[in-house]
Amino acid sequence: MDANGIDRAVVLPLGFPESFPVEIPTSWVLDELEAYPDRLVPFCSIDPREVDGEDAARDLLEHYISRGARGFGELKVEMDIDDERLESLYELCADYGLPIIFHTDQQSMTDEVGLPRLEDVLASYPDVNFVAHAHGWWAHIDSDVEPVDLGSIPEGSITSRGRIWDLLAEYDNIYGDISTLGGWNALTRDHEHGQALLESHHDQLVFGTDYLFPGQEIPHFDLFDQFDLGLDAWANIRYRNIEALLR
Repeated sequence: MDANGIDRAVVLPLGFPESFPVEIPTSWVLDELEAYPDRLVPFCSIDPREVDGEDAARDLLEHYISRGARGFGELKVEMDIDDERLESLYELCADYGLPIIFHTDQQSMTDEVGLPRLEDVLASYPDVNFVAHAHGWWAHIDSDVEPVDLGSIPEGSITSRGRIWDLLAEYDNIYGDISTLGGWNALTRDHEHGQALLESHHDQLVFGTDYLFPGQEIPHFDLFDQFDLGLDAWANIRYRNIEALLR
């Protein structure tokens, strides 16, 4: 962080057994981050399959919040994004003002081409700020999307604007997290469209890296040299948007 001029970073648990080779529980994240309250911001997660009802989920969420959690996610569970088992989590996040960052691809938080399930969720939970992450979201920067693209990183020029442009324009509770190679690729595969998205929706884009291990390459820092934006727009992407979302 010091080497790249980063003052603060959000740390996400991966509290679902299918989400990563090594599970990263919320309790571990909260324990580790206690020593760095001015630099690291913890999120929390709850697996709806492992709690007995909404009251139990509420108690656990209140416990995490009392320990400093300021958002929910990364929500990366093998369910449809509108699965009824997620409804109580969405409602609880609305009650407590927690933003939700979710990972969508062919296995996790799944949707069809065109993101109709996501749109239903956005419309159904207007008081929840959702931050979209990974391939299933970023593939839709282009209108030419096949089912296989929801789990991959499409290449080549963008034919025309896809569904994320429409969703960002229509809903004020959806944000795009530019992390992962999916986010990087979406912005850089077609410079003209990447520039246009940054210009038109800089108030709904959040800078992130998805930094998982020491020495991992992070191309996202090069965005600031590749695209021409005003200082206010860059400030939104770098820190203002996420600061506004945090509980």
